[in-house]
Amino acid sequence: MTQSNPKAGDELEPHLIEVADPEVKIEPFIEDILGFIIFWTLASVVFLQFFSRYVMNDSYAWTEEISRYLLMWITFIGAATAMRRGTHIGVEALQHFLPDKLARFSRLVIDVITLGFIACLCWFGITITERMQIQTMTVIEWPMSIVYAGVALGCFLKLYRCVQVVFGNAKRGWRPDPNKANLIID
Repeated sequence: MTQSNPKAGDELEPHLIEVADPEVKIEPFIEDILGFIIFWTLASVVFLQFFSRYVMNDSYAWTEEISRYLLMWITFIGAATAMRRGTHIGVEALQHFLPDKLARFSRLVIDVITLGFIACLCWFGITITERMQIQTMTVIEWPMSIVYAGVALGCFLKLYRCVQVVFGNAKRGWRPDPNKANLIID
């Protein structure tokens, strides 16, 4: 426990939480909020499945299906978080051995390919969502387009973050990000 700064004549009051840097601001990003909500919904559904199967000896049929679909949602929405943080896996070894101009050009090409690929994913996400409107889930009589809408949403969030990354790289002239070397994964 830490102590607060005492005023003249005041007793020290213990605090359970101390802000190390009062200038640090926590920014709520939509993909983080959605990921948090979906993750804990998934955890609750899986716990309910475990509890009903092994404690009550009568499993709810819908829990397995819903948990599978929530896992799909969190995968694609979490990809937007990884895009924003720059934590997607990538092979950068070649760029370290290239001359500066070629390395910058390769970053440009990678950005264009990535942007095009994610734009295609968005298009396919919309197409599959529209086509799955007629098909229903196995246990719950809801359209499968609900499931694929989460995939499309994750793709569009990732496209938004990819555009931000491309603009950031363009501002730097596709030079290496000086902040990326100091990235701390939390």
